[in-house]
Amino acid sequence: MDPRFSEKHHVKFHSLLAFLGRVPAIATNDTAWGGFGTGENPGGGWWIKLTIAIRHPLAWHTVQELAFVLNGVAVAEKLPTVFKPVSPPPYLNGGPDDYLSWVIETDDVEMRPGTVAKWLQSRLPDPVDDPAAWPD
Repeated sequence: MDPRFSEKHHVKFHSLLAFLGRVPAIATNDTAWGGFGTGENPGGGWWIKLTIAIRHPLAWHTVQELAFVLNGVAVAEKLPTVFKPVSPPPYLNGGPDDYLSWVIETDDVEMRPGTVAKWLQSRLPDPVDDPAAWPD
């Protein structure tokens, strides 16, 4: 486990954060939270906020892969999760290089971040941290 995650994030997020941190286009940093945000929804469920380096060669492949798995692999295999972009008002802040983020969230109190990590690990390129394993 990446030691950065243990100080800031609840232990239930550690396996998913560790997996996401291996995805080449997902931006991480040396802060205590590794560049991720995590939290719990008021009515149950949880969320993870992350940044995709939009100029990375695999950025849009990453968006496509995460959207496919998290927004519905198939009707019979649909996860109760949503993957979507989020941004503060661009006219007050700046462009997508610095202010576009992405959120994985669920309102399902039964869906655990570790389960989502397993789904992603079984469906994203393998090994996920090898750029050569990703499609061109």
